[in-house]
Amino acid sequence: MRILLISDEESPYLWEHYQPGRLDGIDLILSCGDLSPEYLSFLVTMGRAPVLYVHGNHDGRYLKRPPEGCECIDDTIVNFNGLRILGLGGCQRYSKGEHQYTEREMAKRIRKLLPQLWLNRGVDIVVTHAPVRGLGDEDNLSHRGFASFYNLLEKHKPRYWAYGHVHMNYGVRCQRVIQHNQTTLINAYERYLIEVEPVKPRPTLWRKKPER
Repeated sequence: MRILLISDEESPYLWEHYQPGRLDGIDLILSCGDLSPEYLSFLVTMGRAPVLYVHGNHDGRYLKRPPEGCECIDDTIVNFNGLRILGLGGCQRYSKGEHQYTEREMAKRIRKLLPQLWLNRGVDIVVTHAPVRGLGDEDNLSHRGFASFYNLLEKHKPRYWAYGHVHMNYGVRCQRVIQHNQTTLINAYERYLIEVEPVKPRPTLWRKKPER
């Protein structure tokens, strides 16, 4: 399964200089935020893959013009061809802007997802805007990751964690891919393609009682 990760900057290759066929073979597009709604709508129209997104801290514009044909996965877990995908948009609160959260507020959002995590027996891919604290983030408050994300990472051990917010052109310290135990963390700045192995069928959580 080929999944396109995007975030923060619209890719000229996929927009201004787009040519038919460039989205062929893409099964799913995951947006980590801070992209124009027109861009996401363009991708879902020109390609055959669904677009799932979370909000970045500059996506207050989505309130008036949400991306057409795309699905917001903030604060939920969705299943795509067997892949369990969890979404948590936003960044550390550093101003009065939209989609900014304190550490306590983000931890509360994660707690609300615990029943879904239990019912789904965990998660395969986590999509966030901000990074995990200490893994791909910066020291300044506006680009600092969430410590509560680290707890989520350690407990549920997703296969992939896609994030944005920290632009790759900020400096040489920015890493595109970080391996942390079983999880591959990816900075989705502009675009990055991953290939995910098919998911094996999982046993159902509840077993139907035999009829007498």
